[in-house]
Amino acid sequence: MVILFGLFLLTLLVLTAVAIVRTPNLFVAVMLMAIFSLLMAANFFILDAADVALTEAAVGAGVTTVIFLSALALTADRERVTKTGTYFAMGVVSVTVVVLIYATFDKPVLGDPNAPVHQHVAPWYLEQTPELIDIPNVVTAVLGSFRGYDTLGEVFVVLVACIGVQFILGASPPPQAPRGQDEQGLRHHLVPQVVGRLLFPFIILFGLYVQFHGEYGPGGGFQAGAIIATGLILHALLEGESAALKAIPPNTLLAMVAGGALLYTLVGVLGIVLGGNFLDYSVLHSNPVTGQQIGILMIEAGVGITVCGALLSIFHAFAVRD
Repeated sequence: MVILFGLFLLTLLVLTAVAIVRTPNLFVAVMLMAIFSLLMAANFFILDAADVALTEAAVGAGVTTVIFLSALALTADRERVTKTGTYFAMGVVSVTVVVLIYATFDKPVLGDPNAPVHQHVAPWYLEQTPELIDIPNVVTAVLGSFRGYDTLGEVFVVLVACIGVQFILGASPPPQAPRGQDEQGLRHHLVPQVVGRLLFPFIILFGLYVQFHGEYGPGGGFQAGAIIATGLILHALLEGESAALKAIPPNTLLAMVAGGALLYTLVGVLGIVLGGNFLDYSVLHSNPVTGQQIGILMIEAGVGITVCGALLSIFHAFAVRD
């Protein structure tokens, strides 16, 4: 049954991708891309990658869609027709599809316990996590502790990406709220106002749950930061840029983006100060297991703050443009 549902989702993904490429209406393309992201999130859930599914749903279908719509407001609503090498492009795509399909024949069966990935380091993680860190979610243990250097790099990638977008949009000074009709947001639309105000507190609450429940279930800083940012972007759309920037000023957003990455780094430095290695959480407490748990909570908080601040900064950089 799961395989049939997976094939059904794959068929919908292909049809949606073809529709995105074929439609000349850019608004329709953006909406189809949001649908594509939701279908991908459903596929990730089928593959038991709930953490990735949460991120895909929040970022792909939520924040990215809003940013695309903001960018679309600065351009025409239909694609400009240009003559390109259609046959060459179709040939490249066809060859790529054939190669990918051929490569899948060597893939192990989904869920096969004898697959190479399950015979390499995965057994060690499953055996050592209860002893060294004592949290149920092995994924959080891998990302936050065993692979802490890599996750720190990902946080700085988010930081650099945020800075890059700000430079591209020319938002070097702190953005100010626009004047005029945009200050009202969607206040003159009754249905979005009622539904949005009803959903807003639950989105924020769910984001906090994902943030602090990452040790026991799917979640963590990346997912929580994206979900909370989605809720705050909804608030900005409902109440207008003035209210949104008054609630969280631009300088606070910049402090969030840099402060989260700094918090992660300081946790690593604290490990050195206390006689351990960089990002060695076991020295943060007299009980090494408790130290690991404290360290993961702190670095996950830094991740969530940076991700939330970066997504909000990028959104406001689009929203305040004329």
